[in-house]
Amino acid sequence: MQPVPLDDNFQFPEPDDKSGDPSSVLIPLFEDISNSLNVILTLRTDSIRHAGQISFPGGRSENNESLIETALRETHEEVGIEPASVSIAGSISPLYLYRSNNQITPFVGFLNEKPVLRPNPIEVEEVITVSLNTLLKEDCLTWETWQLRDIRCKVPFWNIHPTPLWGATAMMMSELLELYKEFLDRE
Repeated sequence: MQPVPLDDNFQFPEPDDKSGDPSSVLIPLFEDISNSLNVILTLRTDSIRHAGQISFPGGRSENNESLIETALRETHEEVGIEPASVSIAGSISPLYLYRSNNQITPFVGFLNEKPVLRPNPIEVEEVITVSLNTLLKEDCLTWETWQLRDIRCKVPFWNIHPTPLWGATAMMMSELLELYKEFLDRE
């Protein structure tokens, strides 16, 4: 799900040691009444970093907290999910974002039920809930050519909202969906 530069000589910068500011996100999952597994996403307000993009709740670590503590704190601050209501299943592959110098660790967390969400209007324009089965449908996935700063790229995204689900969040979501497909194949 990473954008593909149309210039074969261009490569996205990446530090050798993958250092960066320690950051984490929570991938909050819950089953609905039809037993469909759903994920909670946020549309960021225009006043914060990565403005106007769809993302998982999360951010940079503060005050020597663990990455799990960061994900849970940020999720509570952004959408009101109580940390005690989340069962952390584990993490998926960390992702380095060169534009913000963040080393993001995504944690998958299960909720016992659909939570009552209280979006923080400073950070969250809208809360988006989508079924993982919807994201698995091929007609949801689209590719377009976009100008990203100084380079033209073919950009994959999920067309589930007027704002496309792309970039780092899409890369993390792609890995989650691969794990979900493996789970479905075992059932």
